[in-house]
Amino acid sequence: MELKPSNTIEYACEYYMRTPKYSALSQRSKYDYDLNLRHACATKVQNNKAIGNIKLKDLKFKHITLGYDTWLENKGIRQANYIATCIGIVFNTAIRHEALLSNPVSLLQRTKEKKRKIKWTEAQVKTFLDTAYSNWEWRSIGLIVHMAYEWAQRVGDMRLLTWNNLDLEDKRLDLEQSKRRADVSLPISDDLCHMLNEQRNDFGFQDYVAPHPRPMGGKYQPYAMERLSKVGRRVMRLAKLPEELRLMDLRRTGVTQMVDAGVPIGQVMSVTGHNHVSSV
Repeated sequence: MELKPSNTIEYACEYYMRTPKYSALSQRSKYDYDLNLRHACATKVQNNKAIGNIKLKDLKFKHITLGYDTWLENKGIRQANYIATCIGIVFNTAIRHEALLSNPVSLLQRTKEKKRKIKWTEAQVKTFLDTAYSNWEWRSIGLIVHMAYEWAQRVGDMRLLTWNNLDLEDKRLDLEQSKRRADVSLPISDDLCHMLNEQRNDFGFQDYVAPHPRPMGGKYQPYAMERLSKVGRRVMRLAKLPEELRLMDLRRTGVTQMVDAGVPIGQVMSVTGHNHVSSV
């Protein structure tokens, strides 16, 4: 493939996903990049034209501004900023290949997220799990929440977890985190191990620990983050949990409980994958 100014942004995205830089990403990051780049390309901007159909030589700052405003409205601050980051990486690739003069994403005035401090209580987590595990359709959602809370890991990593990451005989998780690429090894409690064994009986024939319960295109797929949030919200409302709670708060909850329980900061960092105390 060759990248030229006359190519479309969608073509540039495909080009980027054939580069060594993209190949070096973890499978989790590749999945997220692909999802967000597809969403960016499908976004309608000026004259109802999709961003992906705009040629690199015709790309203007206003196109990205209009796109970003749409992402903010439809996806929220965090996801809008992530989409902008992904498409910005593609534009940087185009610049390096002399197919684009400047990166309009670098000029964006991104909306900053307010620092969240909301945490779940143990009772709220139990209520969520009781509700999710009571319906077979939601068992994967329950497992994602159960694992994220117990191991203080990111929900995104849990939704993409594969059976290769688990040793249910020795009750151990071995994971390379998608964000920091840190390797963590954590024990599996008896209760969680019981649920994982039940899940393996039903879904052990395919790769993902907690896939969407219905195959798509004849293949089981992990939950997309947007779908995960929507189904998680449905379970929370049925469980009559506060609207302010989010699934992403589970990692913060687990880490805070470890600190409050007096776990040494070094051990906390071995769980979270952080290299600096200030990050924790």
